[in-house]
Amino acid sequence: MRKIRRLPDSELDIMLALWEGHPDMSRMDIEAVVNGSPERKLAPTTINSLLARLERKGFVSVRKAGRNNLYTPLVSREDYCRQESRTVLERLYANSLENFVASLYNGRTIGRDELKRLDEFLEELGKGNPDGQR
Repeated sequence: MRKIRRLPDSELDIMLALWEGHPDMSRMDIEAVVNGSPERKLAPTTINSLLARLERKGFVSVRKAGRNNLYTPLVSREDYCRQESRTVLERLYANSLENFVASLYNGRTIGRDELKRLDEFLEELGKGNPDGQR
């Protein structure tokens, strides 16, 4: 898998709209999703600029349909999240999942019930591992 570049928040907002939407979304479709949130209101020209950047970076494809451009993500949400997770783990937690979970727990971001579910999840993952290790 090729290295996926980290996106600034404004471009990530556009990608989130595309991932939540459908293939071949118009700028107006994307605008409706992005501006459907009270925290964010982007002008049509800003959305066009962000889409052009995302196309140059290889995150979206564009095709002409009449007078509209239709946009489709070329990078999946799963691939982007996987890359971002790996980057955060490497840069902030010295590649230690234990340090990451400890930080969440000590910061009161994760509670005991969530830790229990995480333990059950890891146990289930371990069952699928041929050597029996997590």
